[in-house]
Amino acid sequence: MILLLVASAASAQKKVQLKQADKLKGRGGSGDERFDRLLGNVILTQNKTTIYCDSAYLFKKRNFVEAFGRVRIVEGDSVTITGRKLEYDGNTKKAKLRNNVVFTKLATSTLYTDNLDFDRPTNVAYYFNGGRLVDSINVLTSNKGYYDLNTNMASFKKNVHVKNPDYTMTSDSLQYNSRTKVIYFRTPTTVMDQDSSTFVYNDGEYDTKTRRADLELGTAESTEYVLEGEDYQLDDIRKIYKLRRSVKLISKKENLIIYGQAADYYKGKGIIKVFDRAYLAKIGADNDTLFMAADTLVSIDNEDPDKKRLLAYNTVKIFKDDLQGLADSVEYRTSDSTIYFYKDPVLWSEGNQMTADSIRMLIKNNTIDKIFMNVNAFVISKDSLLNFNQIKGRKMTADFKDRKINRVIVQGNGEGIYHILKENEKGSMGINRIICSNITIRFKEGQVNNLSFYVQPEGRIIPPHEIKDEDIRLPGFEWQEKVKPLKSDVKKDQKSTSKFPVPSKQLK
Repeated sequence: MILLLVASAASAQKKVQLKQADKLKGRGGSGDERFDRLLGNVILTQNKTTIYCDSAYLFKKRNFVEAFGRVRIVEGDSVTITGRKLEYDGNTKKAKLRNNVVFTKLATSTLYTDNLDFDRPTNVAYYFNGGRLVDSINVLTSNKGYYDLNTNMASFKKNVHVKNPDYTMTSDSLQYNSRTKVIYFRTPTTVMDQDSSTFVYNDGEYDTKTRRADLELGTAESTEYVLEGEDYQLDDIRKIYKLRRSVKLISKKENLIIYGQAADYYKGKGIIKVFDRAYLAKIGADNDTLFMAADTLVSIDNEDPDKKRLLAYNTVKIFKDDLQGLADSVEYRTSDSTIYFYKDPVLWSEGNQMTADSIRMLIKNNTIDKIFMNVNAFVISKDSLLNFNQIKGRKMTADFKDRKINRVIVQGNGEGIYHILKENEKGSMGINRIICSNITIRFKEGQVNNLSFYVQPEGRIIPPHEIKDEDIRLPGFEWQEKVKPLKSDVKKDQKSTSKFPVPSKQLK
């Protein structure tokens, strides 16, 4: 008797049961297709599933229901599905809902679509021909997808769009956890911020609540820059973005590219720091490129053009076909296209070495126009007999023409040593030592051609047989050719991986 009761209860659990209907309006069909026609406030149940509708066909033998009108399925106390039409198979426990379908999971999200298939045993809802998932933070739409109730994971396929008050996303495929509010990028996804900054994420995840992410980045683009990297992590609340491995920063307006293996972008401040084998390439006229390497390169963006800066600090090296240099730190001001060299700067151009307490270089038409040397300015050049011609003074200005040094003007406390060569340049005729306030040196093909002295010059010519060691060097002389950078010293290899780890998922 007990076994029969258990078997009867089990059978009832498997069958769709009629709980209520205003009318039972006859039977139709025959055999497996025989059905009861139910009208008005129909309620059907199976286990914890309850079906409400205006009318229905109940196929008892097939354990199948067709429901119409205001269809509503309630699954336990957490899931409600509404629509205009339902086909429900009580044996497989699969429901097919059509027309104005609304799938709601309590306290998580709501899915809107016209075509939804719900598999009760796996607790997965599938939609096709367009769907929209809405929660307290995001609206996600796509052509098709599925929602797993067990994990709260929604997967979106084809023409995926995400709308958030702070950004929009487009993708071919992504996933979203409606409980944790985390988006998972599965294919390249384009994200556009409120300020029209655009990011392309290839892989990774983004927490829409904390607005933090751990991503594989393709590119990020603003009106000023394009930023590329392999690994990318962001704190979107504090607007801090960290990129690692194969980092590239492209300045659209300055024709300039910065490379490195690590970058930190402080979006709110408009500051980008690039480090770990960092160098920049500024492309000039006729592809004449200026390379600059440093421990750290910093780009500072600002709405005020006068406040825009590019900084390089710690062991700065520059290389150009006709110019090389060293400095402790460098500043490039985009508003006036001027490069400032600080703390023991040294520049070499066409065999001429230039030093001063500080140096600034004016760029015009993407090539060097003038170099200004301030305080303890010193220019040294080597002639064909390896003698050192020297000029020093308080300030100097070097003019360039056709990418070569053309003239140097000395202002204040001028001193000079110039070796006078024989006409065939195979011997020396002595040294011309001069002291005066101002000096002008003219160059031809990068070599000293002639000198002019102004304001009470005092000079003497020392014949070769009277030259002493102290006569061939001005105070402060230091020839530094051994440390002149090569191109390979400046243009860093970017193939190996970064020594700086990808940041942890919780930025602090």
